[in-house]
Amino acid sequence: MVHELLLFIYDFIIPIIFVINIIFAITVVFIERKNPTTTIAWLMALLLLPVVGFILYLFVGQSFYRDRMFTVKKEDDDKLAEIIESQKEELLISEVPGEQPIADGYKRMMLMLMESNKAPVTTGNRVRIFVDGNEKFQSLLQAINEAKDHIHMEYYILKDDEIGNEIFAALTRQAQAGVKVRFLGDGLGSAGPRRAFYEPYLAAGGKLAFFFPSLMNISHPRLNYRNHRKIAIIDGKTGFVGGFNIGDDYLGRVAEWAPWRDTAIVVNGHAALAMQIRFILDWNYASKEDKIEYDPRYFPEDKAAGDAWLPMQIVSGGPDTYWNPIKESYLKLITLASESVYIQTPYFIPDESIMDALRMAALSGIDVRIMMPAKPDHWFVYWAGYSYIEQLIDAGVRAYTYDKGFIHAKTIVVDEVAASVGSANWDVRSFRLNFETNAIMYDHETAKELKEYFLQDLKLCSELTAERMAALPLKIKMKQSVSRLFSPLL
Repeated sequence: MVHELLLFIYDFIIPIIFVINIIFAITVVFIERKNPTTTIAWLMALLLLPVVGFILYLFVGQSFYRDRMFTVKKEDDDKLAEIIESQKEELLISEVPGEQPIADGYKRMMLMLMESNKAPVTTGNRVRIFVDGNEKFQSLLQAINEAKDHIHMEYYILKDDEIGNEIFAALTRQAQAGVKVRFLGDGLGSAGPRRAFYEPYLAAGGKLAFFFPSLMNISHPRLNYRNHRKIAIIDGKTGFVGGFNIGDDYLGRVAEWAPWRDTAIVVNGHAALAMQIRFILDWNYASKEDKIEYDPRYFPEDKAAGDAWLPMQIVSGGPDTYWNPIKESYLKLITLASESVYIQTPYFIPDESIMDALRMAALSGIDVRIMMPAKPDHWFVYWAGYSYIEQLIDAGVRAYTYDKGFIHAKTIVVDEVAASVGSANWDVRSFRLNFETNAIMYDHETAKELKEYFLQDLKLCSELTAERMAALPLKIKMKQSVSRLFSPLL
């Protein structure tokens, strides 16, 4: 019986898969027109590993459906963004500010992101940085409990655990009190909680939607194109953005990953309005019924922020953006550096442009440092990252592994002048495949504080030297080589 089954698979199933793979290969080359590196990687996977390549392409490869779907989303984005920005021009600066001493290079960066991402430069912002999940969620819960009009939350991962239940208990109370509450989760990342978890919240009048819940859809199963954003907007005046998802592990309560090291910010001021636009665009795409129309209640004038400064841009990227604003903002920050570039990321799979920028900065005498986790949560991605790091070490980049728990922060600090905090990792997935949001701050005090956190973290790190990399066992080096070969697919 087993022998007959194997013959059936070999004589019938494998040839069919091979023919389908040839069709997929033609699609990759002539229809999807991916970049050459990714194209070659997919061709190798489809033709040399037919069964594995077939499964991978179904779940993470095809983009023609994506192109049709997100074209519609982009049209909605453009229409609503035009309406909102025209009616909020008094609060969202439409020209690069010149009153404060901002270097010309950073003004050009502001212009670039306004042109490519419609990311207005906002001032009137006050920022608090969180590097500990307990402090971040304490602040978020306080903001939720003090909300008067509305609460908008958009998170990639939501878990049915202690902090997840605490957050939704607070949202439920506020919904019962008449506050308009909306929660947008990702169809994959937030798939864990069962329907019973949401029932009290929904019964209280809370609204719920999921972004692209299609993993098990036969017509287009998907692991790509996830909403990886992590933002919350309270009453249009307070906004949270960063790397923390909603789960106990992000507070260091799961022993395997404790202590958890991440970074997020809370903004009181006009940047919250830019986050609000992002949420409305995503909500209206995901929600089938509760569409949000423009309403002044969602864009209140915050007179208390008038004496603040702190220029900031909220930059979002994803498969629906024509350009690549997340990666381009990272590139621009690297090229503007004159003294130092400090990066923290849990995943490091850069493309050639990022590799070239980091290499050239280091060879120019700039202090370039990269911090990664010492223990991985995704082995394949981890070993691929090591291979890129080894190449950069040869150019003078200094790299470190964070040895105390798990580091999940996604930050870059340049010259104590500018910094970025958000959801985007330094990998191809964040650059091209997932929806991300970062806050870019052009402020000395904020950049200095983030740099100080980086230097404090260095005390908990081990440096990845050329000697240490050369001493790795052959087995590990083979893992690096194989992982890097398929890194364009990750």
